[in-house]
Amino acid sequence: MTHNALIHLIDDEPIIHDVLGQLLEAEGYEVEISSSGEEALKKFEEQKFDLILLDLLMPGMDGLEVLKEIKKIDPETLVIIITAYASVESALSAIKMGAYDYIQKPFKNDELLMTINRALEHRHLEEENIRLKDELKKKFSFNNIIGKSQPMINVFELIKAAAPTRSTILIQGESGTGKELVARALHLNSDRANHPFIVVNSGSLPPDLLESHLFGHVKGAFTGAVTDKKGLFEAADKGSIFFDEISSISPETQVKLLRVMQDREFMRLGGTKNIKVDVRIIAATNTDLERLIEQKIFREDLYYRLNVIKIELPPLRSRKEDIPLLVKHFIELFSKENNKQVEDVSEDVMKILMDYDWPGNVRELENVIERAVVLCKSKIITREVLPSFLVDGRRIKLDEIYDSNLNLKENITEFQKKLILSALEKSGGVQKRAAQLLGLKPTTLNEMLKRLGINS
Repeated sequence: MTHNALIHLIDDEPIIHDVLGQLLEAEGYEVEISSSGEEALKKFEEQKFDLILLDLLMPGMDGLEVLKEIKKIDPETLVIIITAYASVESALSAIKMGAYDYIQKPFKNDELLMTINRALEHRHLEEENIRLKDELKKKFSFNNIIGKSQPMINVFELIKAAAPTRSTILIQGESGTGKELVARALHLNSDRANHPFIVVNSGSLPPDLLESHLFGHVKGAFTGAVTDKKGLFEAADKGSIFFDEISSISPETQVKLLRVMQDREFMRLGGTKNIKVDVRIIAATNTDLERLIEQKIFREDLYYRLNVIKIELPPLRSRKEDIPLLVKHFIELFSKENNKQVEDVSEDVMKILMDYDWPGNVRELENVIERAVVLCKSKIITREVLPSFLVDGRRIKLDEIYDSNLNLKENITEFQKKLILSALEKSGGVQKRAAQLLGLKPTTLNEMLKRLGINS
């Protein structure tokens, strides 16, 4: 039998070196021998051993001192103590200090080999358990995107396939589904990972200012342009640029963006020189771009340039089996951030979380769990620390919206209006607070208010 394990025998008696050395080598183990604690520690700092056989009674440093130093260097080291009958009390002290087990002199060979085998098997099981946990974590998580549902597994596979390519990506999904996380995952798993990842909040700037941010400007291009300035495209060279809410870009900027995508070059505002860039474009939207094309708001040619590979993110209500994983992830995250010892949620809280439809998606769930962790006074989150709208179970139901009208687009629009109006009412008309309740960015809510014709 070949074990392929390296055992370090630390004992001051030459006869033990001979007897144990031969026994262990006959079993297929590699053996390193030290005659003192001082000698052993020098070797231990230079080499990793699978297991250590340590005699307690040695001149100079005794076994307990050696054990203490070993555990300082590597707390996970397997140590079996060799002790005389009179030193059993010291052996028990060694167990408390982290030794795996002890064996008394004179020992039987079979007994010693069985103890060694049990210790190594224990270590193997621990390592296998860690490996399986890591595999599960990787399987259900991709750069902080959490999920084990089939829709999310499909998303993970698409990210893995698309990330190494140069293709433009369009990420479609409701607000709060994690579009920026997907964009970052695409960047981090590409050969551009060591270069910039630039985020453009498309809807937060007026068209002229957005163009200046994207393409830069030359001195004198407009009032206040006192020096030349590089734009975000130049800053993102060799990397990726992520357009969050691409649908809000003005028609004028759409034309210039299309040119960059076609020719991989642009001019700064007020400039006359073409600047070439190597940038991968990733765009995201929570709106139906094809509908915007019909309304002449979004360019069809730009849409087809963007829609090379589409990744559609499912809303949380359609992958509720992921909620327990997400809850666990957010509890760990916010417990660490807030120095709390929260470990889980109660059964009734989990039922409440599973029953809710999460219009704000993962971002809304994240906010709820962060609030609960901060307010929680025990290790388990109970319903007392949940927001009242969850505990009361107040939800807008579809049968409250329509009678006999089954037109999907009209009903979705009406549902959005009712939800937004409800949030505005609860927030006293404060858009920023309403956006938080809905799990939206303020800029996204503002765009939806305009699109839906809601005056606030």
